Order: sequence, then structure tokens, then C-alpha cells
Amino acid sequence: MKPVQSAGKKVISRIYGHKRGWVFTPDDFKDLGSRNAVASALKRYVQKGTIRRLTRGLYDYPATDSELGVLEPAVDAIVLAISRRDAIQFQPSGAYAANLLGLSAQVPTTIVYLTDGRTQKLSVHGRTIEFRNATPQTMITAGTVTGLVIQALRHVGRENVDDRVISQLDAKLNADDRRKLKRDIRYAPEWIAEIIRGLEDDFEDSEGPS
Repeated sequence: MKPVQSAGKKVISRIYGHKRGWVFTPDDFKDLGSRNAVASALKRYVQKGTIRRLTRGLYDYPATDSELGVLEPAVDAIVLAISRRDAIQFQPSGAYAANLLGLSAQVPTTIVYLTDGRTQKLSVHGRTIEFRNATPQTMITAGTVTGLVIQALRHVGRENVDDRVISQLDAKLNADDRRKLKRDIRYAPEWIAEIIRGLEDDFEDSEGPS
């Protein structure tokens, strides 16, 4: 029993160290003990109500709010946990990417990520996350602001990029974001590259001498 108890103490110590809102898998503790010891510890802390089992092999140390109570896990925290476990990349896509940049007020019922891993769907607390396998070329900018802008604008569509969309991008992107966009512009389709160049020009004008 001692190895199991020792692993349990190490597991909960690591969980507390990451603070509330952390989403994790058993693999995040494989250096602390055997698979059975870690599984036993996680089961015990779920039963105690310290952590929450989200779905098979996925847990969180739930964040709380004084008014709302126990909060739902953040989507990016869920995806990050899976990324660590499976050693794969993810890139927000579609309506979700547009929503993250404020280009759409719509919160999609199915949140789509592109990935260099396998295509699959995950249901977590009534929320559906879909992972779609994408080409290596598409995944070059995965996890970057460039990837987010490209995917968001693809969803909006060339014909729907108007002054409001440009204004929202101008407001959302800081100087560092724009430098990264300029560096990665070669990965964008030409019509999106044109938009990125326009954003750079606007930013340089606003930063120049008055």
C-alpha cells in the first residue's frame, strides 16, 4: 500500500501546484508511479470531490466562482491536455476561430480544431469538440496567431471581409501579433496575405510620427 499512498500524495501535490482550472490526463503523472497507482489515486480524489472526471481518461481540478459555483472546463485547457498526452498539434478552425478573434458573435455548438493527429469527436459536459486531421501544409502555423487569423478569415470568406472585419482585426491584434503575421505571411493564401499587408500598413501609419 505504501507505493500507492506515496503516488497519491505526489499526484495531488502536482494538481494543487497547477491551480484550479487545470485539465489533465493520467499521463501527466506517469513519472510519479505506476499506471495502477496513478489510476487509484485519481479515482480516490474523484470520489472525494477534489477533482472531476470529464470523460474517459480526462480530468480537471475545477475552477469555481463565488456566484456561479463550479465552472465548466475551458476548451483550450481540454485541448492542451490532449495535446500533451498524444504529442500532437491543434489549431482552432471554422466558426470557433472567428469567434476567438471577435469576427463572429456566434458560439458554435461543435468546436472544431484541425490536428496532425487522427479525426475524432469528444463530448465533454454537453460540449462537442471535433478534431479534424489536416495536411502538414495547413498545420505549419498551428497554435500561432497566423494560424488563427488564416482559419478565421477562411470561415468568414473573402467576399464577406468588410470594414467591420478589418476594424475588428485591427483592434484585436497587437504589435507582436502583427510581427508574427508578417513573418508567416508566406503560409497564407494570397487574398489573406493582402489583408495582412493592409493591417501592417494601418499599424505602421498609426505608430508613425504625428
